[in-house]
Amino acid sequence: MPSAPTHTAEEAHLLGTMPVDPMDDIELRSVQLQFPNARGSILEACEQRRVPTDKGDVHVAIQGDTAKPAIITYHDLGLNYATSFAGFFNFPVMRGLLENFCVYHVTAPGQEEGAPTLPEDYVYPTMDDLAAQLLFVLSHFGLKSVIGFGVGAGANILARFAHAHPDKVGALCLINCVSTQSGWIEWGYQSFNARFLRTKGMTQGVIDYLMWHHFGRNPEERNHDLVQMYKQHFERGVNPTNLAMLINAYIHRNDLHLARTPPGTPGSETAATTLKMPVINITGSLSPHVDDTVTFNGRLDPTNSSWMKISDCALVLEEQPAKLAEAFRLFLQGEGYATPLSTPASSPCGTKYHTYSSIFFANFREQQQQAMEERERERERERDRQRQLSLRVGNRLRETAINCTNTSTNRTTAGQGDNNNADGRSVDGDDLDVENGNGCASGSGTGTGNGNRAYVTTDTSGTLYYGTQSNKIRITENPLPEPVSS
Repeated sequence: MPSAPTHTAEEAHLLGTMPVDPMDDIELRSVQLQFPNARGSILEACEQRRVPTDKGDVHVAIQGDTAKPAIITYHDLGLNYATSFAGFFNFPVMRGLLENFCVYHVTAPGQEEGAPTLPEDYVYPTMDDLAAQLLFVLSHFGLKSVIGFGVGAGANILARFAHAHPDKVGALCLINCVSTQSGWIEWGYQSFNARFLRTKGMTQGVIDYLMWHHFGRNPEERNHDLVQMYKQHFERGVNPTNLAMLINAYIHRNDLHLARTPPGTPGSETAATTLKMPVINITGSLSPHVDDTVTFNGRLDPTNSSWMKISDCALVLEEQPAKLAEAFRLFLQGEGYATPLSTPASSPCGTKYHTYSSIFFANFREQQQQAMEERERERERERDRQRQLSLRVGNRLRETAINCTNTSTNRTTAGQGDNNNADGRSVDGDDLDVENGNGCASGSGTGTGNGNRAYVTTDTSGTLYYGTQSNKIRITENPLPEPVSS
């Protein structure tokens, strides 16, 4: 064994004067973990409830202030609210978003952590029955409307509920949603899985199929630790018999009967055949359900729905939580939620806030309304000017008729006589010059009437006429005189 090296006094002195590198301490002090995506924290933060329904009790976990707008979640096959949504809702972006919402995590019957085996005679609810159970949840908590957030089988359940009760769903965020009935391959695989789960428990074949259902192919190459965690959950945290009942209900689902009907199609309405509320349809590029989401997107109204494929992932909530959280936040903000910019307004889904776009369009509409009112006031002022002008013309003619009538009383014969008024003043010819440039008397104050002179005469009924013998105008109370034939 070699002996330890010896140092001279000079070398020892030099080594003692060298500074000690404190890099390890600096690195340890600088490392600080904030908002860890811990799954256990959601269990501590949620209030656990059992909601009675017509098909048995449903487990609901409440996260947040119940006075805030409601988000209702539904999980996928083999998972529950904790394993499906705990990591995502503990993501930093989602933690900030949850300050404005209350989340109600709904778990299918018998799928919660440590659930006892359901009785043999228990008839598991169908997919339509699972959707109908949400009515009991909303009634139990006094919710008028909710925002749906579902994954896989849970997305199918929320879509059924939204289609049957469109007034109770304000918006939908659906991940890997399947809108059609199961095909032969899916039905065959899942039938074997359900049989094995009842007879042999959680076998390796069932685990492999569940891993493919959630992660697609070759998930170990992307995130080995995440895959091992989910495998461990399937082996130890799932009741096989209860899961077999849920799988059996899922493979016997019927079609959602959604259709995108073009506007103007005879005998059909778009609102009656597809979802009315805004929908964001999300999938992962490596997910085995990409084609199903494309089919589902083709059945939605393009004016209130959008399809998003997130790259490099299959289980979007776990592999790309940042992108999903940002998409969900912008989706809610586009619908008027999540960002309090002004005084809250009433909403069927709770407190709804004005976004920048809504404020802009509100101001634009107000400006347009003010411009229209200003144009209407200008037109009204123009009509008033026309009426005033008509009244002035009418009054001028009446004054002329009265003056000419006073003058004509002193004439000895029709069409002849003095052109002076009773008081000796001559009639101003300009006041009587309407069309022909002639008055009832000449400018010199004397003259005789003829066919070119304009006079005011009366008939037996007392009606006044003004003009020449060939062109007379009846003087009435209307603003404008009425022409009459000679």
